[in-house]
Amino acid sequence: MEFKEGSKLYAYEVKRQSGEDVLYINYLGAPYVPSFAEYPEVLERTIDVLIENPNVSRIVLVQQKNYNYDFNETSVLLELANLYVYLIKQEKILSQEKLILNAEHLFSKRYNELFSFLFLLKSDPVSSFIELKKIILQERIFLEKIEPVYRFDQESYIYFLEKIFSLFGKLKLIEVALPYLEGYIKGDREIYNKIFKPDVIPNFTFTRLVTDLPHDAEIIDQYKISQEDYDESIVTILKVKDEAKLIYHLNPPEHSLSEDLNRLLNLARGVLIEHQPRAEEFTDPERTRQVFFNISKDLLRDLAQSQNTNLSYKELNTLATILVRHTIGFGLIEILLQDEKLQDIALNAPIPLTNIFLRHQEYDECSTNILPSSEDVDSWAAKFRMISGRPLDEANPVLDTQLTIGKNRARIAIIQRPLSPDGLAYSIRRHRDSPWTLPLFIKHKMINPFS
Repeated sequence: MEFKEGSKLYAYEVKRQSGEDVLYINYLGAPYVPSFAEYPEVLERTIDVLIENPNVSRIVLVQQKNYNYDFNETSVLLELANLYVYLIKQEKILSQEKLILNAEHLFSKRYNELFSFLFLLKSDPVSSFIELKKIILQERIFLEKIEPVYRFDQESYIYFLEKIFSLFGKLKLIEVALPYLEGYIKGDREIYNKIFKPDVIPNFTFTRLVTDLPHDAEIIDQYKISQEDYDESIVTILKVKDEAKLIYHLNPPEHSLSEDLNRLLNLARGVLIEHQPRAEEFTDPERTRQVFFNISKDLLRDLAQSQNTNLSYKELNTLATILVRHTIGFGLIEILLQDEKLQDIALNAPIPLTNIFLRHQEYDECSTNILPSSEDVDSWAAKFRMISGRPLDEANPVLDTQLTIGKNRARIAIIQRPLSPDGLAYSIRRHRDSPWTLPLFIKHKMINPFS
């Protein structure tokens, strides 16, 4: 999603996308990179929004790059927001009747203790948990010194604090944080880096890519794929314990750009998307791509000069290639087709909730770190309709066509409703760069030398 020009800093919007509510918060123009782990105000602001929108399934912090927090991380924050609402509205944690029975002289002290706890709850919940534990310990010590007439009052207050502590301890966030609390110093936010690990998505694409490697993964293989030397991607094959399928981890060049280059791409994309393609442009896709590539290079060169940014020849070609890929092209599908070892690529419905799967000639069926978006998949379907000149709708829910990008060729099969109840689904068969020969049949044990 892109916020309109002039949108207020920290403005937010909830959009319904493929069966899930996605919360977008605008951080364009913020003097820092938004992060729950680094900045308490970012976490607090997000909790405030979740209190008003409790049905959110995913959170995206929008800046030059989009920082996507998945359902599991969002549910951690929703639990925290729900606890805050419960304490304020149902338990009425700061009310006089909850804090004292007859020890009126202790009201201000207890009020300040719990106010301090609540103040930390939204911005630094781990410190808040430690603070509450400390308050309970102090109140138990105070119980031994208090006058007998106020003893029952003090016991009731401790019971109330322990009830809150018990609720707090059941939060997923605290359960995950517990192993790291030994030696914890109040205010240290390093612990949140172990809990919140957003997917970082360039602002010019909607497809999500899980960039971090699983912590318990074993690297089986790693190699580079490219169409040109300025468009290299790194493929890592991973084995995760107790998982049957290997993981095909892709790291494309667009996900390792500097902030300056990302800003240039966003500016150039904003200019190019104003172009409304005509159907005849797709009758010769290769020529159209070359024209757009040259236009992109000229545009990026001009923008770089206006922004006082120096671009090398390689960087210029890299940015132009990425720009073409994410405007008139087919996004990360193009990069996957660069891999000579891939045979099949499958995009199953529902699209935003399912990783891309593929068949590898050496490692068989693999899951990937790519989560395509509905926006990208719908855009590809429209392009395939224009390329093939065939319909794709409820009356004609199947489309077979071909895709050629440079030397890479593939057969594309697309189905949609009613054959696919959850929406669009793709099956892509990559053609070999060279034909099968008898020696190749023997090498892959399809026949023996005596056949």
